[in-house]
Amino acid sequence: QVQLVESGGGLVQAGGSLRLSCAASGRTFSSYAMGWFRQAPGKEREFVARISRSGSTTYYADAVKGRFTISRDNAQNMVYLQMNSLKPEDTAVYYCAAQSQRLVSTRDDSFDYWGQGTQVTVSS
Repeated sequence: QVQLVESGGGLVQAGGSLRLSCAASGRTFSSYAMGWFRQAPGKEREFVARISRSGSTTYYADAVKGRFTISRDNAQNMVYLQMNSLKPEDTAVYYCAAQSQRLVSTRDDSFDYWGQGTQVTVSS
C-alpha cells in the first residue's frame, strides 16, 4: 500500500514556474515507477511524465517536453515535477501516481495508487 500526497500547486502567470512535490508513504517507494498526470475541466485525465524506479529513465508527453522535468529522491520518498514556461493550457489538477508493474506504460489504468491532486492555474 502506498499513500501519495501532492503539494506545490497554485496560481502563476504565463511564463512562470512551479514545482510540484509528491510525498509517498511506505518503505517500498523505490519499487514503484512514478508518474504525473493532469486533468483539465471537461477533459480526460492525461499523462504528463513518468520516471523509472531508479530515476535513470524519464518519459514526457509531447505537450510538456522541454518545459517540465520529473525527478525523484528515493531516500526521502519524494517525486517532483518542475514546471517552467507555463502556459494557460497547463491549467489542470495534477496527480501523482505509483506504478508497480515492470512493463513501461503511460496509461493511467496501469498505475496502482493515486494522490488527491493539486490545482495548477496559469493566467494569461
